[in-house]
Amino acid sequence: MLEKIDDLLKEVDAFSAQTKEQVEEYRIKWLSKKGDITALFEDFKSVPNEMKKEMGQKLNELRNKAQERINELKEKFEHSGNDTKNSLADYTTPGYPSIQVGSRHPLSIVKSEMIDIFSRIGFTVSDGREIEDDWHNFTALNTPENHPARDMQDTFYVSLNPEMVLRTQTSSVQVHIMENQKPPIRTISPGRVYRNEAISARAHCQFHQVEGLYIDEQVSFADLKQTILYFAREMFGAETKIRLRPSYFPFTEPSAEVDISCTICGGKGCNVCKHTGWVEILGCGMVDPQVLDNCGIDSNKFKGFAFGMGIERIAMLKYQIKDLRLFFENDVRFLKQFTSVSK
Repeated sequence: MLEKIDDLLKEVDAFSAQTKEQVEEYRIKWLSKKGDITALFEDFKSVPNEMKKEMGQKLNELRNKAQERINELKEKFEHSGNDTKNSLADYTTPGYPSIQVGSRHPLSIVKSEMIDIFSRIGFTVSDGREIEDDWHNFTALNTPENHPARDMQDTFYVSLNPEMVLRTQTSSVQVHIMENQKPPIRTISPGRVYRNEAISARAHCQFHQVEGLYIDEQVSFADLKQTILYFAREMFGAETKIRLRPSYFPFTEPSAEVDISCTICGGKGCNVCKHTGWVEILGCGMVDPQVLDNCGIDSNKFKGFAFGMGIERIAMLKYQIKDLRLFFENDVRFLKQFTSVSK
């Protein structure tokens, strides 16, 4: 990444333009939402903590130099009088732009916020493929062959190869990480997952998850609880409380489901929390020793915890959205409501 930053610095220093249009082309290439420099800032989230200071300084230097160079050349053309288009301006054009300014999707906003929260306590971001084999999606995660999750009612199988499925959880990414990386491991895996469910206000055949994994020596359930409490308060407010209820997942033992105090009524009871004062947000637990052994990690030496939550679920609670289908319909009236919170 440092090499790429240095290459871009040289490109910025050497950049010259003959027309105002060329300046704009390079502004888009470098500084737009999909530009090279913006992409580097996205990659910065996965940089190890010990390199963040040096990398951050380099990135800021690059961005500032690029902006200064663009501004310098723009000012040159504005005062040169060589831009003939300015002299042919159409003064009958309406004062307001006819193109509506867009905004980021609410799921993208919440996903970025979740990544930012966990990155502050040392979690890196891991990505993986959406079509998985049986081992990584089921078997390595301690899911026996007769488990209901393997049933066609829940899983989309790739017809040409019954051993391949559309991943039902981003835990499959964690299996790849455990197989190829030695502990300590601290990572989150955001991504789209698929389940064969009827589409309704509360369920969809595709949705998004963020799953977390922490493996090291002497990891305890207390570490898991404190991590979840930190996330809940950063996402929903400092007054947020959590409670853990015993549950069951094939790949964790012990397992728990986590509720937060209702953000609407403050825990007093309302329609959203069904008058209980609590709303479920995620499942979690200590990684089953068999899962560690399946992935080549010594379960006698290392322990770990894992958690998983739906991004849609968090977004619905954060923005008080009552119908899951709104996230997938691309209704401009719905999306425009998030212009002011877009990052």
